[in-house]
Amino acid sequence: MNVFAAATDVLFADPNLGETALWQADGVGPCVPVRVIRRRPDAVVEFGASRALMATVLLDLRRAEVSVIDEGDLFVIGAETFKIIGMPASDPMGLVLTCEAVKV
Repeated sequence: MNVFAAATDVLFADPNLGETALWQADGVGPCVPVRVIRRRPDAVVEFGASRALMATVLLDLRRAEVSVIDEGDLFVIGAETFKIIGMPASDPMGLVLTCEAVKV
């Protein structure tokens, strides 16, 4: 394990940043416990000459825990369920996957 992977593990284990979630591939089958970092940045969307502020949900996952995430996968965090709505993006080192999600 390199220093970047070790630092990533520390961040995800931190209770102030990381949360335990249950991952369910394609929304069926057994749930797998994983650690996630949930982010809720606002996105500015432009429609012609007007702009709208739209709330988004991004989930960061360690690739060591979940190597393949697909659109339609579900994550249950506490009492909330989130559905992945697009293909995940990877960080340059391939340690973290970032997925856009919506609350269902």
